[in-house]
Amino acid sequence: MIQENITEEEAKVYEVLKQVPDPEVEVNIVDLGLVYKVTKDDERKTLDVDVTLSTPGCPVGDTIIQHIQTILEVNYPEYAVLVDLIWEPQWTPDMISEEGQMYLNS
Repeated sequence: MIQENITEEEAKVYEVLKQVPDPEVEVNIVDLGLVYKVTKDDERKTLDVDVTLSTPGCPVGDTIIQHIQTILEVNYPEYAVLVDLIWEPQWTPDMISEEGQMYLNS
């Protein structure tokens, strides 16, 4: 579930984040609906990413967050990357994109 009213540059950040899989299900975090918001501020040179996990006790949560941080730092080296783990709204399987559903059902 990609946020509405995003810039073209923020859409590119979402595409980069599609390279980050959830290791437990092998679907990327964008198609799983785990990325709630991306804000790219060119003036401040920051990338803010609001993400959640499928459960608060997710055993691979730290790995996913570190992968987000690393891939964005590599692709946007001039930007400070801020990854915020949030729990509201709570993630549900309804947030999985059609692409993610197709992958999970194959």
